[in-house]
Amino acid sequence: MATNLGAPGATRLICFNKPYGVLSQFTPEGRWRGLKDFIDVPGVYVAGRLDADSEGLLLLTNDGQLQARISHPRHKMEKTYWVQVEGTPDDAALLSLRQGVQLNDGVTRPARARAIPAPAGLWERDPPVRFRQSIPTSWIELVITEGRNRQVRRMTAATGHPTLRLIRAAIGPYSLEGLAPGTYRG
Repeated sequence: MATNLGAPGATRLICFNKPYGVLSQFTPEGRWRGLKDFIDVPGVYVAGRLDADSEGLLLLTNDGQLQARISHPRHKMEKTYWVQVEGTPDDAALLSLRQGVQLNDGVTRPARARAIPAPAGLWERDPPVRFRQSIPTSWIELVITEGRNRQVRRMTAATGHPTLRLIRAAIGPYSLEGLAPGTYRG
């Protein structure tokens, strides 16, 4: 698929590294900033959402069919997250994530989950994550194919490891690679 060809009617796909505190909409609301502070491209719309208190890859496009393929659950496009959690998940917690976690709206689909070191080249969050001296933190990589409201946060909490920081690293073949927070390509 061609992106940003510059020709009228050409499909455009924008990969944006959404900072903490930015909504997945162009208009700001309350204390949260909007995408208009970062992206001045007419005719593109968000394909999927990312909460204001989450960071990372957000895709925008001018193609409604592409938007649906990216965001609609029936297409099961993988979303990869780097999750900083309280504590250190053991094998049982990771197995629970892999098999599906019981949430108040049903059991999640099986996910891929593994412990990882802090991602290389990770930027500082503004504001910083609040840490508790007596509780260590660790990182996991979680790959899911559904997109329930605040799903990753609820999944890690269900295993006894609340999320402190959530970064979406990839959606299908699209990744954050080479994108500083607040910047985009496409």
